[in-house]
Amino acid sequence: MADVLEVNQMLANTFEPKRQNRWTMQIDGIDAFTLKSAARPSIELGEALEIPYMNTVRYVRGGPAKWGATELVLYDPISPSAAQKVMEWIRLHHESLTGRDGYHSFYTKDIGLQLLDPVGTVVEQWRGENAFITAADFNTTALEYGAAEPLNITLSLQCDRWILEF
Repeated sequence: MADVLEVNQMLANTFEPKRQNRWTMQIDGIDAFTLKSAARPSIELGEALEIPYMNTVRYVRGGPAKWGATELVLYDPISPSAAQKVMEWIRLHHESLTGRDGYHSFYTKDIGLQLLDPVGTVVEQWRGENAFITAADFNTTALEYGAAEPLNITLSLQCDRWILEF
């Protein structure tokens, strides 16, 4: 007769979940200490296509794979100003004074997202290729004389693709 497993035998003794507060991100020109929150990559694989055959239907993936935008929230310190650094990147996309747009190779950057274990070792690493800003919100919190919360900047970044390196 087979032995019955107990709950403590079903879980690994070394189980340690990845945590939401253990991460870092590299974006050229943006100071890592200004990052407040970020989202892991998301992908949409397209709608299923139906292939009818006699009295049945088979489904296959259809349409292109599409990576979703990545949302970032940055603190905006007095110095160095995150708003100034974000605007420098935006000016590579579009110069508001002249109305000129930049070349793709000028405004895209490769970015890195790492999840860390409790001692700071990288346990998951993503590389986003050709990231660029699709939206920037410099006033995520209303300016108010009675409030003392720090100001944030919300960015939406689009990458051509994300690669999970490990």
